[in-house]
Amino acid sequence: MDVKKRLADSRERALAFEHEIQKAIVGQSRAIRLVTISIFARGHVLIEGDVGVGKTTLLRAVSRALGGEFNRVEGTVDMMPSDLIYHTYLAEDGRPRVEPASMLLQADRLSVFFFNEINRARPQVHSLLLRLMAERSVSAFNRDYQFPFLQVFADRNMVEREETFELPAAARDRFLMEISISAPKDDETRRRLIFDPKYHDTESLLDEVGSDALDYREIPDVSRVIQENVSATESLQNYVLALWRALLDPVSADVSLPDVDVESLVKGGASPRGLAFLTRAARVRAWLEGRDYMTPEDVREIFIEVLAHRIFVDPIYALRGDEPVKRLCRAVFEATPAP
Repeated sequence: MDVKKRLADSRERALAFEHEIQKAIVGQSRAIRLVTISIFARGHVLIEGDVGVGKTTLLRAVSRALGGEFNRVEGTVDMMPSDLIYHTYLAEDGRPRVEPASMLLQADRLSVFFFNEINRARPQVHSLLLRLMAERSVSAFNRDYQFPFLQVFADRNMVEREETFELPAAARDRFLMEISISAPKDDETRRRLIFDPKYHDTESLLDEVGSDALDYREIPDVSRVIQENVSATESLQNYVLALWRALLDPVSADVSLPDVDVESLVKGGASPRGLAFLTRAARVRAWLEGRDYMTPEDVREIFIEVLAHRIFVDPIYALRGDEPVKRLCRAVFEATPAP
């Protein structure tokens, strides 16, 4: 098939995929688009949001629309890496048995793995997750299990800090994006969520989501074609490099922020891997917009979600959370001329 036609056909299916998810999720069009970008960029996602805003429902809808298996685990303070890969029980003969966990049994069909409240799990569990995310494989029972279609999604408990383990920088860097999901702002959507009984029954909502919009088995190949055929002009490449320089050295780029000493703000981060992830995501965004070339808007639209969690700031400003970094990103946009 002609590459342009293949990309066009795949784009139609991707838009149909988003439409199916919107049958179950309202008021989250930007989050749905960012998740779609992550899927076709083959990147994992850390979702942040308050309790009850629909994070799990969104991911279950994504899994249903993809057509693969969905696996969810709950982070707990006593969780160990072994809990992800096997379980033990007493058989009918009274003898102990060890069996692979459902994640391993679903390995070649697993499309969405959701780790709820990941920061409640210990660092040892994070280490196993890192390999799963980086290599899409784990070792167990004297063999390697491959997860060729896997997308890892996780969220953090940002309210209760007792018995939590903050994710190390290396773990956060493995996530392509950190996506914030908040309650809808407009009253009409809020009214629907509160008073329409349709949105009170999650299972019925998910039943409306079709499972034939996308074939999860095609995603890796479509992703490769997108990356090979969506171009970045030299001027666009220079623009991304200028943004990178301005992030690492905002003073030299004449970036300033009220009540922030930008000269001491950034301590590290925004690595080449992070910028490579940025361009992967920007190419997918361009494709979803119907283009075979990237624009500055493609870069800006996903810039904060891809790069903000990869920028490490002075501990004084880190106490403010992500707010100083997001302000820095916006100031960098204003100070860097777009081609």
